[in-house]
Amino acid sequence: MWNRLKAILADFIQQADLVLLGLCCAATLYGMALIASATRYLNIGGIVRYVGVQGAAMVLGICAYIFMSMLDLERLMRRWKWLVAFNVVFIALLLTPFGVSDNTGNTAWLKFPFLPFSIGPAEVVKITFTLLLAKQLEWLREVKRDLKSFPSALMVAGHTIALMGWYVGISGDMGNGLTFFFIFLCMAFVAGFALRWFVLLFAGSGAAIAASVALGLMPDYMINRFRVLFDHSYDTLGAGWQQTRGLLALGSGGLFGQGYMQGTQTQAGEGSLPARHTDFIFCVCGEELGMIGCLVVIALLAAIIIRVLLVARRAETPFHCYVCVGVAAMLIFQTVVNIGMCLFVMPVIGLTLPFFSYGGSSLLTLYAAMGVVSGIKKRSPVVRRPGRPLG
Repeated sequence: MWNRLKAILADFIQQADLVLLGLCCAATLYGMALIASATRYLNIGGIVRYVGVQGAAMVLGICAYIFMSMLDLERLMRRWKWLVAFNVVFIALLLTPFGVSDNTGNTAWLKFPFLPFSIGPAEVVKITFTLLLAKQLEWLREVKRDLKSFPSALMVAGHTIALMGWYVGISGDMGNGLTFFFIFLCMAFVAGFALRWFVLLFAGSGAAIAASVALGLMPDYMINRFRVLFDHSYDTLGAGWQQTRGLLALGSGGLFGQGYMQGTQTQAGEGSLPARHTDFIFCVCGEELGMIGCLVVIALLAAIIIRVLLVARRAETPFHCYVCVGVAAMLIFQTVVNIGMCLFVMPVIGLTLPFFSYGGSSLLTLYAAMGVVSGIKKRSPVVRRPGRPLG
């Protein structure tokens, strides 16, 4: 047993993407330092609890990274029907007593009595959805040889819209619902779908949103989240409260910040900076470590995304390429929206900053997704450089 484990680890070290793993670990450790500062006002017990959970999730995440690196995706996708069933059933668990609501009223978490943390079904389903969509795109390209027709576009878009509708209808969580949509857009674009279908999709989506507003179908709180973007003085104690406080903290840091664990808003009591260890962790960084600290955050996330896209470029099959593009799209969307929320240019839709925000299940699934990318790199052909032997 021990020899078997040693052989697996040796194979992992030789072939897995250790650079990607190193970048993920660096981002997580940086995030844990920010979480420690963001929860300091709760006393030492609060710091230990939040940082401890994040640290445990990181350890489990590295294990998930190793496991997913070893996973044969082609073999897994032969049972694609089971993955479809898993997506449907896992999201449906939110309707059971295990489904719990967050402070926004969305039922987007599962709390099992035998687990010390909650699980966000969307975090797990993002991975399985990406795998299924990639397989569907590869089938249309390699078997049907049809990526331009309306039926093909409808098939892929229908898959995405059905999952989005199922998830958002049950949970009310529009943020992760839009993440599914962005993953679909990037993967379909890279696969080579005709641009006319994207134009039609955006036109139809715009018309649907305008109609829902005109008919009063869109909730007032959702409309107000967009309204405050154009008028920062509107409802500063309601819809604009989080972003007003976040922007105040972020802007007060200047170039080098007020000092680690010295931020005025970050270290103040409850209510001074809402969701400081989750949605607005970037504001904590800006206040205490300044623009320099924020640029390091962006640089780490950009390096991870670029690394994933490099693996996509060298992937052995279209399926592997699409999977990597989907993972990169997930990271890009969450990063842009979360930082945009903190800068008061994007609506608050509850998306955390990958690897930096507090969240055990989110961090664990991020490492699992990165492990999938590492496994794809492991199976990709080696790119030879002229005049240099392989080795």
